[in-house]
Amino acid sequence: MIALTACFLIAMGITTLVTPWTIRLATRWGVMAIPRDRDVHIEPTPRWGGIAIYAGVIVAVVLGVSYRHWRTDGVNGWSWQLVGLLLAATWVALIGMLDDVRDLRPIWQIGSIAAAAVVLVLFGVRIEGVTRPLVESAATGYDPARWIPLSLPVSIGVTVFWVLLVTKTVDAIDGLDGLAAGVCAISAATLALLAAASRQVGGPTIALVAAAVAGACIGFLRYNFSPAKVFMSTVGAQFLGLMLAGISIMGTFKVAAAVSVVLPILVLGVPIFDFGVVLIKRAMSGSPLTLGDRRHIHHRLLDRGLTHRQAVWVIYGCTFALCIAAVVLFHVSR
Repeated sequence: MIALTACFLIAMGITTLVTPWTIRLATRWGVMAIPRDRDVHIEPTPRWGGIAIYAGVIVAVVLGVSYRHWRTDGVNGWSWQLVGLLLAATWVALIGMLDDVRDLRPIWQIGSIAAAAVVLVLFGVRIEGVTRPLVESAATGYDPARWIPLSLPVSIGVTVFWVLLVTKTVDAIDGLDGLAAGVCAISAATLALLAAASRQVGGPTIALVAAAVAGACIGFLRYNFSPAKVFMSTVGAQFLGLMLAGISIMGTFKVAAAVSVVLPILVLGVPIFDFGVVLIKRAMSGSPLTLGDRRHIHHRLLDRGLTHRQAVWVIYGCTFALCIAAVVLFHVSR
């Protein structure tokens, strides 16, 4: 727990210190979010705040994992999977920075995320299988650890789909001041607890990475909560989405529990549900799936009369409730 707290605080501190610099950098380069019809903010706001989140996570992970690697003689430290996760996340962050400047076409965003997912697969980060939810055993009566392996092509396809889904859902929910950062902080903290309690090989390291993500999000909220002085924009949202997708694959999908598939879906339930509903509505109305609109949950809450902060706290509450449910299910299944 001390190591998790240290990683959390380092990421939070670095992000808090770097964010003012990103505000000046974005302002100097003219990387500003100009209000559009579907946007909630009414004044041009600097982008590139996600650079500070990236810096906080990377510094905390490098320091925390290197220290643990040294203390445990490599038993719980650096691995090719973790290297692949950081490389893939860095790639997505770089493309996100470019998108914040040039507003790339959606197909380029999707392509970059898919390429990052392939990098994860090449470094061994993939959904290899799931556990049967109910298996009767003559010896134990109930054995939740019966593993259903996926063939390599199916595993790769499911992994790419999951990475695309989580990354784009975090990007899509970044529509109100402090919303994406708060939701990701709650989700990452939950993934850290689940990984630390799982007793799986590499679990402590996965927990450190998740704690760093949570800390960076909290540090960023000082400047991003309403009224926001800076937005994380694509560089931050897609970096966080990629990190959460990778952590969930390395952690909760490998938990030997009957709810191994349910856990990450619950933890990331709010953005996934919101994104799914929006896509269905766009498809039913004949609108392009990649077209931005005001159909997201935060827009609907505002249309019902909630204030900006009230809408954010409602979504925080829903996310927290689903994460508590995931923790309870995890412990009950064990």
